[in-house]
Amino acid sequence: MLKYMHRILNQSYKTMQTPSEKTSKMLFGTEEELFNSIIDINHPFRRVTEIVDFESLAGPMRSCYSTLGVHGIDVERGVKALLIQFWESYSDREMEKAIRENISVRWFCGFGLMEPTPDYSYFSKLRKRIGTKRIANMFKSINSILESHGLFGNVFTFIDASSIITKTALWEERDKAIKDGEEKLNNSNVNKYASDRDARWGAKSKHNIWFGYKRHEAVDMRYGLVKKLAVTPANVPDFNTVKSICPKEGAVFADKIYDNKKTNNIFKGKGIHVSTIKKNSNPDKNKDLDRWRSKTRMPFENTFSKVEKRARYRGQTKVLFQCFIEAIVHNLKKAVVFIPDPIAS
Repeated sequence: MLKYMHRILNQSYKTMQTPSEKTSKMLFGTEEELFNSIIDINHPFRRVTEIVDFESLAGPMRSCYSTLGVHGIDVERGVKALLIQFWESYSDREMEKAIRENISVRWFCGFGLMEPTPDYSYFSKLRKRIGTKRIANMFKSINSILESHGLFGNVFTFIDASSIITKTALWEERDKAIKDGEEKLNNSNVNKYASDRDARWGAKSKHNIWFGYKRHEAVDMRYGLVKKLAVTPANVPDFNTVKSICPKEGAVFADKIYDNKKTNNIFKGKGIHVSTIKKNSNPDKNKDLDRWRSKTRMPFENTFSKVEKRARYRGQTKVLFQCFIEAIVHNLKKAVVFIPDPIAS
């Protein structure tokens, strides 16, 4: 009896140690069935395709391609690839690898399993071809879609500015300026020496100084989505861009730097209720009211604090392109969370 049990255990042990087959037969009628079996039904990329009609969104962008010659990659695929690139903070080379090797990215961008994918040089050419004006229109179109889902309250709006750093040190540029007879390198002459001719030095305080740009945004205070944005060199005062990002209605919450006569006149001229935190020198300052304003806007501070701080490209126009597509991605990530899933409901 013991010998018999010992023989059974040995056979079981050998069976457990037998290596499994490296390949298994899988029967799928179409590639779509294979994608569906691998990509989770609640994957964020699936939710984005349910919310946004990319075919109609990419329609106006087809005009930047010629109808003659060899048929290239459809612009709808390119737009989706750009979204993923900024969604995951990929470089052009990382995006090339992701779209080739990541099956969820490949599916979202509309490439089949055996279909060739673009190399890294495609993405810079695509950005140049689309341009900032078209990506700004895309930002507005997507916001209209999200507004139809009730994600914009259009009651309270928080406006503020954040820094975008182009370069952290300009010692070589400074040495070249001094060699050319300049007393020092500053905002009046830096455009002659810096590789980014549009960038300038800006400062939030004595210890918070950077070279680059400012991102000015108006954030809707229902779910924290970006409504409007603008980009300026870093030396432009925050309140100088109020007119371009000011909402059409409701109340505006803002920092003390916006507490001036010019800004208040712009708000009042558009029928906006002013909820700016007053400066200490302002005789109308109400500390309790300002404390409430600070507390009300606090949950939306992270929209500005967690945003990308480095410029990917050189030049104000290209940095504006970056900010628009980053805002699109930010808003879509919010939409995936807050728009009810029709399948789940």
